[in-house]
Amino acid sequence: MADDHNTVIASRVRACKLDFACRIRSLSPMTRPRNLCRILPLLLVFLCTPAHAHELWLEPADYQADSRAPVELSVRNGQDFKGTELSWFDARIARAATATEGQITPYQGRPGDLPAITVAPSDGLTTVIYASTMSKLTYDSWDLTLSFARHKDIPWFQDRHAARGLPEDDVTEGYWRYSKALIARSPGGADQDMGMETEFIALTSPADGGTDMQVRLIYQGAPRADAQVEVWDKSTTDTDPEVSKTLLRTDAKGEVTFPVAPGRAYMLDAVVLREPASPEAVAAGVMWESLWANLTFVTPER
Repeated sequence: MADDHNTVIASRVRACKLDFACRIRSLSPMTRPRNLCRILPLLLVFLCTPAHAHELWLEPADYQADSRAPVELSVRNGQDFKGTELSWFDARIARAATATEGQITPYQGRPGDLPAITVAPSDGLTTVIYASTMSKLTYDSWDLTLSFARHKDIPWFQDRHAARGLPEDDVTEGYWRYSKALIARSPGGADQDMGMETEFIALTSPADGGTDMQVRLIYQGAPRADAQVEVWDKSTTDTDPEVSKTLLRTDAKGEVTFPVAPGRAYMLDAVVLREPASPEAVAAGVMWESLWANLTFVTPER
C-alpha cells in the first residue's frame, strides 16, 4: 500500500514538471531569458522534488512571533511534515492573503521569492492563506487510482467511475490546493472564513494554552460533515522530530476536536473529490477534480 501511495504521488510530480516545461516554452524568445532568471529556483525545485510529494502546506519560520519582525513562510510540498520548499510563482498561485481581526489583506509576492511569503503579524492571531491554480495529472494505472481513493477515504469512487462510463486507463484529475497557516503573536484573536472553496477554520486559538483544538471543515461555505481529516504533529524543538499521524472524522457540524500538547506543530489535511465542476476542470477535460484543504499551527511551550 505504501509503495502504491508513493507512486500515485510520483504521478503528481511528473504532471507538475510537464506543466512547468510547457509554461517555459510558451514564453517569447525576448522575455524567456529574463523570466527564466526569475523562475529558475522553481525549476530546480521541480527537478529535485521527491517522489513522495503530496500535501502542500505553509510553514512559518516562527509560528509564534514574539517581536515586530516580519515572519517568513515557506510553501512546502511533501509528506509527513517533510517536503521541498517552493518559490513564489505567479502562474501557480490564484490568491494569497492575510487576515487579522476580520480584516483581509491581499498578498502579492515576487517571482522567485524563497521563502515565498513574508508577513508582519499583528497582535493576537494572524491567518495566512495560499490558494493555487489548477494542476492536472494522469494516473499511471487503475490500481494507483484506487489506492488514492482508498487513502483519502472515498469509498464510492469505483462505482461512480464505472457508472459514468469512464475508462480505467489514463485516469485524469485536476487538483487545487487551499492552504492556511495560523501565526499567534499573543493569546486571543480568531480565525475566519477566508473565502476559499474548501478550508479549515480554527474555532479555538492555538496560543490560548488549551489542551484541545477545535476546527471546522467547510466546502463551498457550508460545514462538511463525516469527512476524513488527517492530522500530523511534531515537536518544534527537536532537530529531527518524529512525526505522528492521526485519522479523525468531522461531526454533523463539520467539526473535529482533538488534544494538543505544548510546543508542537500540527498539520491538518482533507480532500474533496468531485466530478469536474469548475470552468478550468471542464475546459481541461479531466475525469475528476480534487480540492485539498490544509491547516498548520503551533502550540506554545509552557
